Amino acid sequence: MAKAGAFTSRARVARRDIVTPEGMPVPVFLAVRSQRAGALFLDLLFMLIALIVIGLIAASIFSFGDEPGLGTSFYLLISFVLRNFYFIIFELYWRGATPGKRIMGLRVIDRGGGRLKADAIFARNLMREVEIFMPLSLLFSGAAVGSEAWVMVLTLAWVSIFTLLPLFNRERLRAGDMVGGTWVVSVPKKRLRQDLAEGAATATAWQRSQSEKYQFSQAQLEAYGIFELQTLETVLRHDGEGAQATRRTVAERIQRKIGWQGIDAPNSKDFLDAYYRALRAHLEKRMLMGKRRENKYDK
Repeated sequence: MAKAGAFTSRARVARRDIVTPEGMPVPVFLAVRSQRAGALFLDLLFMLIALIVIGLIAASIFSFGDEPGLGTSFYLLISFVLRNFYFIIFELYWRGATPGKRIMGLRVIDRGGGRLKADAIFARNLMREVEIFMPLSLLFSGAAVGSEAWVMVLTLAWVSIFTLLPLFNRERLRAGDMVGGTWVVSVPKKRLRQDLAEGAATATAWQRSQSEKYQFSQAQLEAYGIFELQTLETVLRHDGEGAQATRRTVAERIQRKIGWQGIDAPNSKDFLDAYYRALRAHLEKRMLMGKRRENKYDK
């Protein structure tokens, strides 16, 4: 019982409720610090492997040339690009996740509940140059040329302060998160219930009856995009404390937004299930036609 109580207490500490621009309260859980460290280690490992492969390719291409320094210059350029844009590119196009974060079940989100913007991604990742790469470069170069001991100590202290920063604030933020206005959160690994994940072709009798019960017009489905669909998915996945109240609030806001004129006082959970399936099918149909709608503002 004591262990169960401790686990619940830790979960409550890690839980944060964000309110989306739609006014939807969505619970999220901050990433465990060890998970973040593991994700960073994996990303640095992938970067190292990429640099080794690129180095071997550069050596094979430029070894027979008349300019031996050209291969070195090429390698340094690629190293600079990889170091500065690895995290940025992946977080931009992988919904706030790098390969390391995906493996550890993490992603970056906006602390205000909105869509994760490019400027936030750039800000949080450019700070990594100041936090890690620049001091480490100074540390290794200093060791190579035999710098004064006090310089090495100060550089090591610099790295330690930024590295340990998430340990000393309740939001588990590194400096980049503070600048970019972001959180790193855990992504549930479990799938949505089968009725949400599968298409209409494999729908159960209950699902078909629900689809007939809740009918949505084209205009009502055009109210939202992929971002809002993902937010709704998070709401439906949440089964913890306050889940019922959250679903009720979200259902009421969606009903007002789309001008719902169907069943009086519908069951909020059934309504959200039905709207999720209908919206997902609608967006997938649009994508098959080459029309990707990122959010409600994207026409």
